[in-house]
Amino acid sequence: MSFFDTLQEATHQQRHALFNLPIILDALQGKVSLASYRAFLTQAYYHVRHTVPLMMACGARLPTRLEWLRKAVCDYIDEEYGHEQWVLDDIVVCGGDRDAVINGQPSLPIELMVSFLYDLIARGNPVGLFGMVNVLEGTSIALATHAAGSIRAQLQLPESAFSYLSSHGSLDIEHMHTYRQLMNQLQDPADQSAVIHASNVVYRLYADMFRGLPRGTEAQDAAA
Repeated sequence: MSFFDTLQEATHQQRHALFNLPIILDALQGKVSLASYRAFLTQAYYHVRHTVPLMMACGARLPTRLEWLRKAVCDYIDEEYGHEQWVLDDIVVCGGDRDAVINGQPSLPIELMVSFLYDLIARGNPVGLFGMVNVLEGTSIALATHAAGSIRAQLQLPESAFSYLSSHGSLDIEHMHTYRQLMNQLQDPADQSAVIHASNVVYRLYADMFRGLPRGTEAQDAAA
């Protein structure tokens, strides 16, 4: 079995838990309020703005034996730079306050997730950062492919309110193809273990973030 397939098998339980959350099931059916969508974008901003700094830190810490992976990190940085601005633009189109989001604080799960990843790079195995890629890109593909269009129709929002989510559908499908190839080149058991561990941690914290988003009457009350 390839390592990519091993990774998917080893993270199946946490992935299943995430995709069966009530708010995710709502999203896949387009049953999302404006307050819920805006809250999701806000939390997305708080982790997306760290993608490039995390990748830069990871690249700096990779050993010489993984020079081929450092090159992939450089390519990833080029593609991901500035995406947090897409999130902010979407928030504004949805009626949110750009400055309030920039100056605000992430939810605890997102703060812990980002902190965990920086610590993993600094004190653990930097290759583990690719566990984050496994979770976030896989999730964004599912949401963009199966939910963005129906959410847009439900909320009657323009396409410009979905620049982050929609773009990451096709972009991350391409990324995941490259990601599969990269992961299948990882031979060191310690590197593989770090990716699996980080994936499970990020799945759990990302699910906790979704659990904290308003849905149904909660979202309506928040909007009011």
